[in-house]
Amino acid sequence: MEFNNLIFKVEDGIATITFNRPKALNAMNSETMDELKTAVKACKDDKSVKTVILTGSGDKAFVAGADIAQMQNLRPQEALAFMELGHETLRLMETMPKPVIAAVNGFALGGGTEIALACDMRFASEKAMFGQPEILIGLIPGWGGTQRLPRVIGMGLAKELIMSGAQISAQRAYEIGLVNKVFSPESLMDETTKFAKKLAGMPSFAIKMAKHSINFGYDLALDNANRLEVECCAQCFSTDDQKEGMKAFLEKRKPVYTGK
Repeated sequence: MEFNNLIFKVEDGIATITFNRPKALNAMNSETMDELKTAVKACKDDKSVKTVILTGSGDKAFVAGADIAQMQNLRPQEALAFMELGHETLRLMETMPKPVIAAVNGFALGGGTEIALACDMRFASEKAMFGQPEILIGLIPGWGGTQRLPRVIGMGLAKELIMSGAQISAQRAYEIGLVNKVFSPESLMDETTKFAKKLAGMPSFAIKMAKHSINFGYDLALDNANRLEVECCAQCFSTDDQKEGMKAFLEKRKPVYTGK
């Protein structure tokens, strides 16, 4: 697939989507968001893709935010379309039946934090910085920051970051639960790829059901959420991988999963 603003590759069951506008610190304009949507759809539909990694080109930025040069003179209707495109893309990524890992290699500000929040896991370089600085230019987050951030780190901390526009380090992000792991800049992609390969080797339908149950049960009443979990778990018993996994456990050997 050919993109102007992304680098897209698939290798050993892992799709890597790299934001590639280094001169603009990988800022997101509408063309880049359209390309991201296309790449995410391709990952969803490609059966060979088991896990997805998002990262940024260069050593300065994951995504430094939305492209202010494009946004500056938008009318409300145009801004609405831009925000809706972002929401459609990130929700598609969030709900796709495959794990998505953000490898945050530098600045993840505004839209960058929002893109990372829509991923299932966030691994960060020690040099990474996070924040929702939209308030400093008279805006609020528009790609899910006011909704996903409180769900990840709690309402009080989310309000502090969003209302102050403050930036936080990777270490602080780890302390408040915004990122899963922090690595040296040199080892970030190796460690992320290693973990992605581990997930790619898991039974794919069980991964799909786990993600579905977590995503769609989170906001349900507990009884309804537990019922969703029961139904998702029961569906796993229809797969060859479930039979293989239990057989391998009883035979004390490593399972060989086929994705069926």
